[in-house]
Amino acid sequence: MDSVLTQVFLPVALGIVMLGLGLGLTVADFKRIVVFPKAVLVALVCQVLLLPAVCFGLVLLLDLDPTLAAGMMLLAASPGGTTANLYSHLFGGNVALNVTLTAVNSVLAIFTLPLVVNFALNHFLSGTDQIGLQFGKSLQVFAIVLIPVAIGMFIRHCSVDFADRMQRPVRILSVVVLVLVIVGTLVSEKDNIATYFADAGLVALLFNVISLGVGYFLPRLAGLDRGDSVAAAMEIGIHNGTLAIFIATTLLASTALAVPAAVYSIIMFFTAAAFGYLVRPTRSVQAEPALTD
Repeated sequence: MDSVLTQVFLPVALGIVMLGLGLGLTVADFKRIVVFPKAVLVALVCQVLLLPAVCFGLVLLLDLDPTLAAGMMLLAASPGGTTANLYSHLFGGNVALNVTLTAVNSVLAIFTLPLVVNFALNHFLSGTDQIGLQFGKSLQVFAIVLIPVAIGMFIRHCSVDFADRMQRPVRILSVVVLVLVIVGTLVSEKDNIATYFADAGLVALLFNVISLGVGYFLPRLAGLDRGDSVAAAMEIGIHNGTLAIFIATTLLASTALAVPAAVYSIIMFFTAAAFGYLVRPTRSVQAEPALTD
């Protein structure tokens, strides 16, 4: 059953998630970096450089089990999830910026993710039989991430109407897929699940809250407006758990490495909603321009 989940269902599931991302993307979304240069740069520095360092500090501070620590680093290196766009829309974020960040992050992750993961495996699991992401496995990440995105973008190029109609059902299917992947991961580790939640639950929660806070307040300190900051917070706080679980269970052949991503994926939906509610524009703020006219 585990082999069917990791070798067949999970790659297909991740392909569906990334296809859904591609259906909403155009080449203009990559060119939009010129429109939001400061916002994109601040968000990328947070996600690519700052957050892995924060995660590394957390797992050391909490003395996490080495396998779970490596799994947390894998999660930290994963790009934002497509759900970030929905949360950003719900809480007044700049969705166009979200789309651009998701597109750029997905490409960057092809290069940055193997570096972070191999560092974590060498640091936490050296001396074990755990093999890192070698070149061939990195190519598999490239294929499973970018090929479905490219197909989705091609479909949108050929028929915008069809792509728009398909986005909602594919997005719903992506959420269902993520839930099934999380459940499958947790069921396969059912004998250890209580221990894993006890060990990884706190660090996952802390990392999620810090990610959301860094993603919102650093852009604000950099002079970005509330909408851009909400978009950055959701992009940085909502990770692509499906990708992290795929890499752990399929490419690294370790369900235990996937547990932090599964735990985080459950927590982030609630914390991101609560955080979005706290930083959403208030009615008085929204009404302010009308009062000054």
